[in-house]
Amino acid sequence: MGKILRGVIACSVMLILVAPWSRADSTGTDKNFLWKVQGNGGTVFLFGSLHLAKADTYPLARQIEESFDASATLALEADPTAAMGSEMQQRMVVSALYTGNDTIRQHLSQGTYDLASRELARVGLPIEQFAKSKPWLLAMTIEVLELQQLGYSPEYGIDLYFAGKAHGKKKIVELESFDSQINLLNGFSDREQELFLLSTIKDMGTIRDDMDGLMRAWRTGDTKSMEQFVTRSLTDYPDTKSIFEKLYYQRNREMAGRIGQFLKGGERCFAVVGAAHLVGKEGIIEILKRKGYRVEQL
Repeated sequence: MGKILRGVIACSVMLILVAPWSRADSTGTDKNFLWKVQGNGGTVFLFGSLHLAKADTYPLARQIEESFDASATLALEADPTAAMGSEMQQRMVVSALYTGNDTIRQHLSQGTYDLASRELARVGLPIEQFAKSKPWLLAMTIEVLELQQLGYSPEYGIDLYFAGKAHGKKKIVELESFDSQINLLNGFSDREQELFLLSTIKDMGTIRDDMDGLMRAWRTGDTKSMEQFVTRSLTDYPDTKSIFEKLYYQRNREMAGRIGQFLKGGERCFAVVGAAHLVGKEGIIEILKRKGYRVEQL
């Protein structure tokens, strides 16, 4: 689920997906992770996002920038600049913590708790510091700390980059919201949250190779490798099927519906969506094709 969470970098929130890339059959297209979707008089440029990235992710390809410039509206999963406000920060913190006398220890098996304790100790943090944190927050904290050590940061995230360019110049709309993403994570059962944390910790040993592979697929528009990256999680952790359905497939259907509304409205829109949401038979691209829209990778 570090694999799933890493596809939730390519995919969202805080949300961030995966497989040993030496075993992946990479077939890059030398295109961008960018699609042009047309229908009902509307055009949507659909760009695969990385929610955490490195400084050397930029500059982006000219075709990506030109597609953004040609659009009147920017659509984001959730506007990252809104999340920086004190009110939203407070809501996010409160929703990720247990209340009263409830603690994370009451929601984890002893084995998972001990494993999490050792993983945190490895980076110099006592697990007692996270006593009130819900398991999904602890999983993301562990993941992000590792990614930051590798040079990945939300400061260079694709969403934040385009939000900054669009503010005051273009209409900005949200396909989801941070509230809906937090509600999704809080809706996981105790069992799902424990699996989320446990698989994240187990995948820490391959994080560098995983992220190298993800970046390679994203830079070359390699949808096949990105799909392998996403679906390998189900093979490695079959018990996480319900989590996968909620994090990806359900949200894919909902976001595809919103994109369809832009097209029906005759809009010209640049949509930034986690790259992991775009690939596979249940990805947004295939959903839009099945709906009869013209879709072309650029």
